[in-house]
Amino acid sequence: MPEAQSPTRKRIVDAATRLFYAEGIGRVSVDAVAEKAGLTKRTLYYHFKSKDDLIAAYLDGRDQPNLKRMAGWFEADQGGVDSKVEAIFANLAVAARHPKWKGCGFLRTAAELASMPGHPAVKVGSRHKSNFEAWLAGALSGHGIEEPEVVAREIVLLIDGSFSIMLIHRNPDYIEAAGRAAATLVRARTPDRD
Repeated sequence: MPEAQSPTRKRIVDAATRLFYAEGIGRVSVDAVAEKAGLTKRTLYYHFKSKDDLIAAYLDGRDQPNLKRMAGWFEADQGGVDSKVEAIFANLAVAARHPKWKGCGFLRTAAELASMPGHPAVKVGSRHKSNFEAWLAGALSGHGIEEPEVVAREIVLLIDGSFSIMLIHRNPDYIEAAGRAAATLVRARTPDRD
C-alpha cells in the first residue's frame, strides 16, 4: 500500500487539518497533532520527516476537494456562464457564514509563511491556485468566453481579494459583491449570440 494511502498517515493529516485550519500552522505543535491523532510523536515523524512536510500534506489534502467543490457549484448552476461564476462566490459566502469558517487555508498558510517562499506548503498553495485558475479558464473557454485566461485571472483576484477582506471584516457580503463583479466581467467578454 502506498504511503499516501496509509490509514495512519491519513489519521495524522486529518488531525493536522482540523488543528491547522482552526488555529493556524504557527500555533499548532507537532505534539498537538500527534495527540489529536492518538499517536506518538515518533509515529508522526515516521510518516513525515518534518512539520513542514506535514503542513504541505495538510494543504495537499485540501487541493482536489476544494477544486471539485467549486467545479460542482459552477456545473450545478442552471443559468448562463455569468451565473455559474457568480454561483461559486454565492456558495463561498454560504460557507463563510458558518461559525467555524476561518478563510482560505491556502492564503492563511501563505501569509504565515510569507518570509519563506520556498516552503513546501507555499508551493502546494501556488499549485492549487494555478490549478483552479487553469480549470476556470478551461470552463470559461468551453462557454465561448473571449480571453478566458485573462478573465479567469481577474476572477481569481476577486475571490482571493474577497477572502482577504472577509478575514478582516468577517462579513461575507464582500464575496457576494465580488461575485457580482465577476459576473459583470464574464458578461463583458461574452460574444454576442445572434
